[in-house]
Amino acid sequence: MAARPAVSVVVITYNDAARLPRAVRSLYAQTLRDLEIIVVDDASTDDTADVAGRFPGVRYLRLDRNSGGCGAPRNAGLDAARAPYVMFLDSDDELPRHACKALLTEIERTGADFVAGQIMRHYEASGTGAPYYPELFRRRRVVEGIRAEPELFLDGFSTNKIYDVEFLREHDLRFREDLHYEDHVFTARLYARARRFAVVPWPVYLWHRAAGESTSISLSLRDVANARSRVAAAEAADQALRDAGMGDLVAHRQSRFVRQDLRVYLNVLPRFDAVWAKETAAVLRPYLERLEQGVLERADPMTRVCGELLLRDRVEDLCVAARSLTGPKAPPRHAVRADGLTYWGTEPDPAFEITTMRLAELPYSQARLRHEVTEIAAAGSVLTMSITTYDPFGVVGLDDVADLIARKHRTRLIPRRQPDGTIQTEVTLDLATIPPGRSGAYEPRLGFTRPLDGHTTSDPLLVGANLEPLTLKIKGYEITARPLGDTATLRLHWRRTGLLRAVARRPSIRPHALRAAGLPARLRRRLAARDVKLAVYKVLIRVVPRKKDLVLFESDCGRGYTGHPRYIHEELLRRGSKLRAVWSRSSGVFPAHVTTVRRMSWRHVWTMARAGWWVDSHGMPLGFPKPRGTRYLQTWHGQGIKSIGLDAPDLRGDFPGPREEWRANVARWDALVSPGAEFERTFIPSNEYAGPVLRHGSPRCDVLFHGDPEAAARVRRELEIPAAKKIVVYAPTYRDLTRGASVRADLHELAAELGDEWVLVLRTHPIEKHVIPQDLRWFARQAGGYPEVNDLLLAADVLVTDYSSLMCDFAVTGKPMVFLVDDWETYRRTERGSQYDLPEIAPGPCVTTTRDLAAAIRDPWSPERYAAFRRTWCAEERGHAAARVVDAFFEGVTPEMPVAVIPQPTEAAL
Repeated sequence: MAARPAVSVVVITYNDAARLPRAVRSLYAQTLRDLEIIVVDDASTDDTADVAGRFPGVRYLRLDRNSGGCGAPRNAGLDAARAPYVMFLDSDDELPRHACKALLTEIERTGADFVAGQIMRHYEASGTGAPYYPELFRRRRVVEGIRAEPELFLDGFSTNKIYDVEFLREHDLRFREDLHYEDHVFTARLYARARRFAVVPWPVYLWHRAAGESTSISLSLRDVANARSRVAAAEAADQALRDAGMGDLVAHRQSRFVRQDLRVYLNVLPRFDAVWAKETAAVLRPYLERLEQGVLERADPMTRVCGELLLRDRVEDLCVAARSLTGPKAPPRHAVRADGLTYWGTEPDPAFEITTMRLAELPYSQARLRHEVTEIAAAGSVLTMSITTYDPFGVVGLDDVADLIARKHRTRLIPRRQPDGTIQTEVTLDLATIPPGRSGAYEPRLGFTRPLDGHTTSDPLLVGANLEPLTLKIKGYEITARPLGDTATLRLHWRRTGLLRAVARRPSIRPHALRAAGLPARLRRRLAARDVKLAVYKVLIRVVPRKKDLVLFESDCGRGYTGHPRYIHEELLRRGSKLRAVWSRSSGVFPAHVTTVRRMSWRHVWTMARAGWWVDSHGMPLGFPKPRGTRYLQTWHGQGIKSIGLDAPDLRGDFPGPREEWRANVARWDALVSPGAEFERTFIPSNEYAGPVLRHGSPRCDVLFHGDPEAAARVRRELEIPAAKKIVVYAPTYRDLTRGASVRADLHELAAELGDEWVLVLRTHPIEKHVIPQDLRWFARQAGGYPEVNDLLLAADVLVTDYSSLMCDFAVTGKPMVFLVDDWETYRRTERGSQYDLPEIAPGPCVTTTRDLAAAIRDPWSPERYAAFRRTWCAEERGHAAARVVDAFFEGVTPEMPVAVIPQPTEAAL
């Protein structure tokens, strides 16, 4: 007799022969090998039986007749399961490689009735993914029954879980076979019966979302019967809780319906016609009328507004409001402010209050306008439109300038104000005047610019969801205008035609000069390859002489005009030096007076070979030897507590290739700028550097020492920060293992605690992207791409960071700091690591919760620790580092020690 498997995985399928192999292969790839794979065919009429038969070791069950849903095949698989634990998989989805093993380990460790993990949505059209309700799965934990965490009703799925089979059979937990959305009823009964269950933060289910999919029950929204099925499942789930003596939890489960199920139909309202909207509203209304008290009132503002409009049978207004739910989340057409509150519509109706969206408090550049295209036509290459703009909060001034923005192209418009307060604009856009660019599609925007400060606010154009695609033609291209997404914004799709179309199938490459020369694409790609450039470079440095008056500068791998190199360059300019500067550029903002060369272009390779001086803050391209006679000044980009160089995670392993490459990089340095002795104690041995050290302080900190009132003014002007608000700069560092997880603070909670007095400026690391939610942009400003971090530090009243080297720079100002270090143990043990005990040496409070962070921002002072920190890290900062470095490196003279008084931190700095 065969040994009993550890886990049975039930794969249900119906007419899905094309995708079933992908699902089964994901089970073959599991790190848990002791699996029983059961494929249950719901009476398919395609080749499913033949496909399933090709997989060895798979048990194949076929139902006699199609059940029309998922309940019957899941029950059949559950009945057939021989393992003590069972999981479910739909044939159009996959399980991540470690899903079965991770869930089995957890259910055996905890003795839970079931274990739930994170679902990851995978959008096949774009190749992107996103976690489903990630807030539910942030912590690994055991939950002592659903009463302990009723918000977990949001997880109403059966496929992201492993179940104790004996528990399911003991409580007769099976799937309804007479309705769709049987998961909702099953999980309601599951939660009601489970004495304890576990939650893990790992992805355990990959939910594929295919473009244009119509066979999926959950996506067959055009049929109004779909809404009837979902409501029937919701009513059955509510009744299941009541039958289990948990009637008091029905409101929590209904909150799931409002937040998730209702939103499914509200989101797509702009897609369909008024008849569909009215019929669907008629199906949903009776259930909404029976909701427990307070359920709808606790929903987010716009869901609540839509729910109220649905209850009042105001379907036309409902269709208008629904466009505020998804995509760009269009603002309302009209809003009313009364007694400090904001209301959707034209009357201050308490049911339509939307104050917490803070739309009326946004800075001009973030202000929201609603642009509705009322007429649109295409002729040749010209697109004509009539646009009605709604300005619900009176943002647009009489002198503001209007433009239609299409990529970087602007078409000046003449808007006309109407007696009803709207703005009418006629647009004639000749697409032949707009370069197609690299992207095949973009959304034009209508923007208004305020002459006073040059700030622009822009929003996309809303079109009718039933707009038939319009085709325009220009030489070499066909352009289609059509609605995009649930909100139905106007999108222009570019498609090459004729000979250009054939050429476009080959990847376009740089440099442009090679294309202009008419070289074949294959040869262009070869010439642009890095190894070819390196080979040519090695020849050049042997045959071309150095330009002793040419300095190649680079900061942050070409991302901007900033850091130590900037201030060394400016010191040379101040002296009237005859040295010529060229900056390496990969992105970012550079002043007009600065000569730049695109990093790793042929011109950059030529400049590296010819320059008599290199100055950078990270490292010139690895593998490119320094030319003989060129002098290389390494300024490095910071000091602090993090592990660095050969001790960093990507180099600390015993892999000779990367380590030797880094050693070769360090060997190119002719001199190293040192902020002080503490920096040298860690940085030099970590990089095995043995060359000259210029311990003259940090050139980029000179301005922080002396101060610059204009910098603070620039920040307030550029980021639109009122003079009355204090500024907290939040600058977390990146995480090597969990990219995108650096923002640890709950920004909503911070806004609630500090929003009346403070503005938060978010400065994430350049390699991280964090989008500030729309409802927080009144309080938080995105400054990840702000060109000069020193301006932010000079404007800040308090700095919040974690492990960033900015703490050492900011200490020069004498202003207070707070450290959010909720993941300190993880960071020092498994992330980047540290050579210091930050909680022991930090010059300010170290906190682990957002609540404590808010309190510390209000009262951050630790004067004794601050003074000790400055003695360790800022002893050489006297405000003349750039001059001393230029003296030592470029002029070969020993700089005199300037006499200066280091400003001491005081509580008055607050």
